[in-house]
Amino acid sequence: MQVQPFELAEYCGEVATPWQAEDLESALAPVLDVGQAEEILHWGRNILWTAKWPTAEGGSTVVVKQFRHEDLRRRLDRRWRGSKAARNWRAALALQDAGIAVPAPVAWVESRQASGPAFFICGYLPHRLEARYPLRALNADRLDEEFPAWPRQRLLEVLAGTARRLHAAGFWHRDYSAGNVLLPDGPAEGGDEAVLVDLNRTRRLARLGRAHRLDDLSRMPIVALEDRRALLKAYLERPPTPSEWWSYRWRYLRFHGRHRLKKAWRRRTAGWKNLLVARKAYPHLPPPEEHASRRDRVVWDRLSDQPHQHASRWDKLTVRVRDVGAHVRTVGAVVTSAPRIWRRYRKLRQGLYRAPTRFDGIGVCLRPLPGQEAALLSAVEGLGVHHLLLRLHPWQSDHEAELQLAQELASRGYDLVFALPQRRELVRDPARWRAAVEELAERFTPYGKTFQLGQAINRSKWGVWNYAEFQAMARSAAEILRRNPEVRVVGPGVIDFELHATAAVVNWPGRAVTFDALASLLYVDRRGAPENPQAGFDTVGKVLLAQAIAETARHCGPRSWVTEVNWPLREGPHSPAGRDVSVDEETYADYLARYYLLALATGCVERVYWWQLEARGYGLAVLEGDTLRLRPGYQALATLAERLRGWTFQSPLEGPPGTYLYPFEREGDRRLAAWSGVGVREVELPAPVRRAVDRSGTELPVSGSRVTIDGSVRYFDL
Repeated sequence: MQVQPFELAEYCGEVATPWQAEDLESALAPVLDVGQAEEILHWGRNILWTAKWPTAEGGSTVVVKQFRHEDLRRRLDRRWRGSKAARNWRAALALQDAGIAVPAPVAWVESRQASGPAFFICGYLPHRLEARYPLRALNADRLDEEFPAWPRQRLLEVLAGTARRLHAAGFWHRDYSAGNVLLPDGPAEGGDEAVLVDLNRTRRLARLGRAHRLDDLSRMPIVALEDRRALLKAYLERPPTPSEWWSYRWRYLRFHGRHRLKKAWRRRTAGWKNLLVARKAYPHLPPPEEHASRRDRVVWDRLSDQPHQHASRWDKLTVRVRDVGAHVRTVGAVVTSAPRIWRRYRKLRQGLYRAPTRFDGIGVCLRPLPGQEAALLSAVEGLGVHHLLLRLHPWQSDHEAELQLAQELASRGYDLVFALPQRRELVRDPARWRAAVEELAERFTPYGKTFQLGQAINRSKWGVWNYAEFQAMARSAAEILRRNPEVRVVGPGVIDFELHATAAVVNWPGRAVTFDALASLLYVDRRGAPENPQAGFDTVGKVLLAQAIAETARHCGPRSWVTEVNWPLREGPHSPAGRDVSVDEETYADYLARYYLLALATGCVERVYWWQLEARGYGLAVLEGDTLRLRPGYQALATLAERLRGWTFQSPLEGPPGTYLYPFEREGDRRLAAWSGVGVREVELPAPVRRAVDRSGTELPVSGSRVTIDGSVRYFDL
């Protein structure tokens, strides 16, 4: 294949002639931007996504693999051997010339900066299946059931035959693993030809010895000895000799044993590593301003719509030490308020579920969606919720989009809350902060009378290094907002289960702002399911503790709101949290419904707002091209609102351990929401079921009073 080298201002590399674009720089810009990815295929040390490459026919889908070079070892490796993208490119071209099936090489691109990323771009192959999935089924003895198109003999022969052809051409893959072999997804998709990927370690040797060949073959994770023997026999096209068999077995045990030890070591040392080593920034993030102080090394992450902190752990520790006086006041506020908070918490726990509770307060957060205003409004209407929170950005100079959205929503009768998050430049410049609040108060108060002050104030990336800084900002803003006697101010917006920080702010020993209601960003994602405990508190316990803080606070009214919560989705750098705590869309929808039920049924939180309506990485919906796709979580929230909003919760019914049976009544009708946190369970309801729907509102067959439930909420009319 003919290739064309290129030199651009920011990048260099090579492109295959058939893929050469008329304006290569313009063609590469959206392809290399993960923010414009069509789909995130893999999110780990490296990121893979799909994008559109411009062609005469209007565009062809390609796969982009990004390699990072932040640390010294990777930079030296790139300098000595070339980037992994370039090595992948060379191997792909050589394999293609040798007749070995690989995705069509399109281009390799690398940054001119030593620490910048490199990219390998290849054609996209739909209807392909990673060999890891049939092999997992084979090891679990479920291959015929899960992959009927891949019977055992065919699977092993294809894996062996692909390796044999590769080695016959003189190539040593060096990572011939289950994730790097793509199989046809069904009998009609490409016959028995497998495609090889992840080629940056591949070498072409003058002579491949037995050790090279068996090293490749031994990486396939095949548990049963008879299956391994069948793989080796298919590769050799004859029964293996005892020497070949034992050599293969030794290499298999060595590789997989070492792999298991490495994973175990990483699990054991992860906590210490996270404590001592700073997390690497994604390549799309801009660097901090030159000569920025330790307090000011923050940039905006456009993909997750939040700040990113470039300050190292040592930088943070240095700042904390300098602010020791403010931190002493924080500790004092927590210690002096803790006894009364705990006493009130115990009383709330003792009185839990003793009185019926009106199930209301379902809310959702949103931001403008330029160019898709009608679709956004339609999505709001479809949810059937009344409470909306619109986040404003005081550091922006243009708020027209937010203003137009607020006007339209207010005209439709929605109850609007406006969040005023802070950023470091506003903390640093009180005059600019006051001017921004003055403007926003004047323009938005006609459409909503509630403002939230404080956004993740216990995270330095949001600009606040100590709570004295926050108090100064909040007092200034509250004074401006309360010039209108109808305005309510809620806060302080502490994020995650760090309610000791909340207790410190609302019991501050000096001059402090007084909130009309407590606002918490009460996330649970790092604990998985909402029923999981953290320091002995599950979602119900956390909600009760927040209410206890509100009722006993020196500077807060006795009401509690959750103004932001979600579970992050596995969508690469769009996700606001790490991949280890991210979930898929179905789990996200299950957790959403369960969180709302657990929290609002306590009667100790007035409102819960989901963050947010549209976003990659965490939204109820996502803009894909020109279409707003409603995720399962959207349907789950709409169904929850349609089925239970305005009903009265009674008290949980007893069921098998790990099951949740929540009864509701309205005007003589009875309805029950039920789910299980411990897998599939059968439960007996107190009356025969008249009608049942699942989490998304789909009708379910009903018969009698005995029903099956699982982790997905179901609704039963009795």
